[in-house]
Amino acid sequence: MLIKEFRVILPISVEEYQVGQLYSVAEASKNETGGGEGVEVLKNEPYEKDGEKGQYTHKIYHLQSKVPSFVRMLAPASALNIHEKAWNAYPYCRTVITNEYMKENFLIKIETWHKPDTGHLENVHGLDPETWKKVDVVYLDIADRTQVEPKDYKPEEDPCRYKSVKTGTRPSRTRLEEGTS
Repeated sequence: MLIKEFRVILPISVEEYQVGQLYSVAEASKNETGGGEGVEVLKNEPYEKDGEKGQYTHKIYHLQSKVPSFVRMLAPASALNIHEKAWNAYPYCRTVITNEYMKENFLIKIETWHKPDTGHLENVHGLDPETWKKVDVVYLDIADRTQVEPKDYKPEEDPCRYKSVKTGTRPSRTRLEEGTS
């Protein structure tokens, strides 16, 4: 089992991020759906379990047009459908990704904590010490434009150009490094 912890420092508050996340997910689903391809939403409903309240979604990602033609010729149709079950109880979210064709041989579990932190909080998931030793922590700098191909750059999605509604400020390189908004 591979365990990675990605720490993404954002130039906005966790409250502002929540609004942007909901919008981004809806836009991505809308843009990838049509003609029997893309995202099929099977369930989208509130849930409550063990004191946790949030929104549960079950989606199927139909990937047929996203893979090379030789893969479509060789792979059974069920191999090109990815199931995503997500429990969004912001600021904690859990997502499980499976593939019916691969059964128990394919499972990705993503647990996310959105914390008002500068990326220094250790072991946010409360893993036991032995497991925590095996975790690979990866820091992501979303403001580093050298990691974005010029053809993929969109000024309206640049976090350095963002203006906070809450504070009325724009992030500076220093604030991004400090992780504050």
